[in-house]
Amino acid sequence: MAEEEGALGAGGQAINGGGDLPQVGILSQYVKDFSFENPNAPHVYQWQGQPAIDVQFNIGAGKVGDDVHEVVLQITVTAKGTGLEGQEQTAFMVDLLYAGLFALRNVPEEQLQPFLLAEAPRILFPFARRIISDAVLDGGFPPLMLEPIDFASLYMQQAAQRQAEASGGQAGEITGQA
Repeated sequence: MAEEEGALGAGGQAINGGGDLPQVGILSQYVKDFSFENPNAPHVYQWQGQPAIDVQFNIGAGKVGDDVHEVVLQITVTAKGTGLEGQEQTAFMVDLLYAGLFALRNVPEEQLQPFLLAEAPRILFPFARRIISDAVLDGGFPPLMLEPIDFASLYMQQAAQRQAEASGGQAGEITGQA
């Protein structure tokens, strides 16, 4: 009896995880798809100079069950350099789809998209960044440490742009360059 009383707060609501308060939890994180290409090996290791690095990313989110949403962070990195023939060629390319399952309960509708497209990618990014760095290193290149991305700022810019255009743009997706 005392244990039951201790689990309830004032007004009879459960203290630990009950009630109508917003709740968020990470259920799982995983590599959904991954590719590393080194199309000019072994000649690429004789190239002189630093390659030009292009980083593209995309964020997608979707509901996969009751109160469960999947957020997918796609990061594509392409490094191009001057080959032995003096032409620009691809040194390496990394394409990663890194996802997370998030349990969201009692989150107001107007806060759902900001969480899924700004906060959730912020949580996933350090893990995706490490995978990319390790893959580039394992491919025989110096490790590539991607700069942090301000997903909240990008979300706000995209939301303002969608609002200004009032048409076009697809809700549930953010794309950009780092």
